[in-house]
Amino acid sequence: MEKMRKILESESFKSIAAAVLCAFVGILLGFVVLCVINAENAPKAMSTILKNFMYYKKPKMQVYYLGMTLVKSVPLILCALSVLFAYKSGLFNIGVGGQYCIGIGVSLLCALQWHLPWFVCVIAATLAASVWGAVSGAFKAFFNVNEVIACIMMNWIALYLVNVLMQNERFMDLSKSETFHIASKSPGSILPTLALDSLFAGNQYVSIAIPLTVVVAVLVWVALNKTTFGYELRATGLNKNAAKYAGMRDKLNIVLTMAIAGALGGLASSLFYLTDIQSWKTAASVPGMGFSGIAVAFLGGLHPIGAIFAGLFIEHITLGGSYIDMRYYNPQIADLISSIIIYMCAFVLFFKYLISKISSKTGASK
Repeated sequence: MEKMRKILESESFKSIAAAVLCAFVGILLGFVVLCVINAENAPKAMSTILKNFMYYKKPKMQVYYLGMTLVKSVPLILCALSVLFAYKSGLFNIGVGGQYCIGIGVSLLCALQWHLPWFVCVIAATLAASVWGAVSGAFKAFFNVNEVIACIMMNWIALYLVNVLMQNERFMDLSKSETFHIASKSPGSILPTLALDSLFAGNQYVSIAIPLTVVVAVLVWVALNKTTFGYELRATGLNKNAAKYAGMRDKLNIVLTMAIAGALGGLASSLFYLTDIQSWKTAASVPGMGFSGIAVAFLGGLHPIGAIFAGLFIEHITLGGSYIDMRYYNPQIADLISSIIIYMCAFVLFFKYLISKISSKTGASK
């Protein structure tokens, strides 16, 4: 009994319980919306969303589209890692969208114009996004500019910069305003599959990006919790003045935090676009991947391993929504349901607080 009580009062249990509660409430609200629009077909529609790749009858198709879910989860998970790394260090990196943009631009430039190997494209995109993130960190460290304001400005600059860079007939089909597929221009720039594609019914988009994402999540956890460097970053985030008094390099730590967070954002886009699953289209708004990463980070309890499962869940729901019968619902209903669930993820800390209060009252009554 005592062991069970300790488990219920542990931070890990509270984080998991809060995340599950958020997901459940989000799904419930999504079901209510479906009922309002078309009550008769709402149960089937929600079932379809939750099934995702299980929607298909043939096992081969199920495995293939399971691979698609994993591939599309990669950038979401890495964006979440970017957000939580900065948050653990006391900074709110709302600039992941811009860092993600820079990663797209540089990785595609390296692939389509210079035909560089995939690992060079990934490294270049990661470094470029790291520098982009460091700029926001420098504004915060040396000029006391709120990182949220700095990141928002950098987001839009990144978007327009990438739009301008990509507007070139050498690597963009100007009639469609989208870049050419990498396979047709530079096959060597595509991420290797390491035979993983054979495990997912020949899905050519399943690549080294998936195991790399897991490795990066583990490295982020180790860096934050098991190293002196991570301790200094977290200490600086908790109290910059105290950290400075203790002899820590507070300004450098802020810049480094945003640089690493930016690198994760650039890594996210390069590991996605270099699978050749998607082309860059001239855009009028910052990619939503960065903002979705914020929700995933909190849904995952601000834990790197939790971010993996949260990212998989959100992408599972998002892709499942695309299978809804559009005879009864507007095509945008899938995005609406996904948005409701993602929005509910923002309340994970609130639910965790409620669970903590209930747990403490239960403990006190005993």
